[in-house]
Amino acid sequence: MCRVEKGIGSECGEREMRVKAEKLKVSAAAAAAAAAVLSRSRMKMWMARAAVAALLWTCVVQLTAVGGIWGPAVLKGWPSCSAPSQSSVADKLVVLPPKRIYKNNGYLMVSCNGGLNQMRAAICDMVTIARYLNVTLIVPELDKTSFWADTSDFQDIFDVDHFINSLRDEVRILKHLPRRLKRRVELGMVYSMPPVSWSDISYYHNQILPLIRKYKVVHLNRTDARLANNGLPIEIQKMRCRVNYAALKFTSQIKELGKRVIKILRQNGPFLVLHLRYEMDMLAFSGCTQGCTDEEAEELTRMRYAYPWWKEKVINSDLKRKEGLCPLTPEETALVLRALDIDRSVQIYIAAGEIYSGQKRMAALTAAYPNVVRKETILEPSDLRLFQNHSSQMAALDYLVSLESDVFVPTYDGNMAKVVEGHRRCLGFRKTILLNRKLIVELVDRYNSGTLGWGEFSSSIKAAHSDRMGMASRRVVIPDRPKEEDYFYANPKECLQRPEDFQSS
Repeated sequence: MCRVEKGIGSECGEREMRVKAEKLKVSAAAAAAAAAVLSRSRMKMWMARAAVAALLWTCVVQLTAVGGIWGPAVLKGWPSCSAPSQSSVADKLVVLPPKRIYKNNGYLMVSCNGGLNQMRAAICDMVTIARYLNVTLIVPELDKTSFWADTSDFQDIFDVDHFINSLRDEVRILKHLPRRLKRRVELGMVYSMPPVSWSDISYYHNQILPLIRKYKVVHLNRTDARLANNGLPIEIQKMRCRVNYAALKFTSQIKELGKRVIKILRQNGPFLVLHLRYEMDMLAFSGCTQGCTDEEAEELTRMRYAYPWWKEKVINSDLKRKEGLCPLTPEETALVLRALDIDRSVQIYIAAGEIYSGQKRMAALTAAYPNVVRKETILEPSDLRLFQNHSSQMAALDYLVSLESDVFVPTYDGNMAKVVEGHRRCLGFRKTILLNRKLIVELVDRYNSGTLGWGEFSSSIKAAHSDRMGMASRRVVIPDRPKEEDYFYANPKECLQRPEDFQSS
């Protein structure tokens, strides 16, 4: 029992207080010890995670450097114009370029018009213009209203992320306008116009840039052939090349299917790609009806009048053909290939849409060259299912095969023929036979009429094309007639070898 004394308190109370104090000390020590253990545990876990992350990153970098295809897209590079092939350089290990810092003058929207390669060249021009106006480019809108009525968007054909990231040290590109500006555009509050064709960069500085500064957003609604071929600073020409040969890469689906077609063709030996522009739309547009029946000629004429943006309506087919302005027919093409001593057994891949009048018009060509194939004959229908009714995606597939062919022969100098020609020059001046159609139709008519024997016909064709094989040459410049001068994308000589390596043509 506790004893109580006045002024001193209870001995029992003092004992209890001492016990409680001891317990508190023990509890505090235990808590401190537990905290120390937890802290060490967290530190060990953090260090372990850091070590694992470093190890994984090292593995990724090594795999990317060795195998290319295993690394993330952020590590992958892009080919230079002078590269031997796209695939050999595209997988090299590089880091993304730093973002270019500049005062943004506004936003540029563009709507491309035409087929795949007309739009491709326009995209290159518009990126270059955006770069030198210091404006933000919105990912271009592709044509959905032309003859082909292709609903494909940019990202359905091109690798949009690569396009944006690979150019970020030069120009800012966005997938969409900022929200406040997008709303204004949706309400129709946007300045829209077609720029003047074949303009130099001063036109865009003096005429377009003030509009962008005033309205914040300008929409260029036609973009084909809006930048001059010649007379531009070297850095602008090189920028066009960088976009075309490095930034514009097809989607993985298109690339993989293209590789499969090329592999199948390579298994059977060398192959020639024939860009046979004998399709219904081409014939209707050009008014060329050589070899067509009266009914077919009338059908093509009706089609030409049905499209108001095809401005030329009344066309003399015979006169146009003699001037070399018509695509060669399959029959004429067969004679030319034979005259050039193209081996009968060679594979001929037809890079084109459906040939007008089909097998009837192809009979002479397939009789002379029995190994004529096209993507529809060497692939399964399931392989092309996703590409059906998307002419631009099908054209992209033909584009890839054309680049890798042993010989490329276009029968008309349309946009695909020109752009592929230029790309093949960049890949080491691969053999591209540039047909002199005006001379060819004259020689063909003389041969068919019996006034020219086969030997003379063949030797004349060979002599005329001995220096038309896609080798280095200077572009023809006609200052007052830009439509008649050589196309920049067919021969981007500023991006190829040294000027002294080029011969006048």
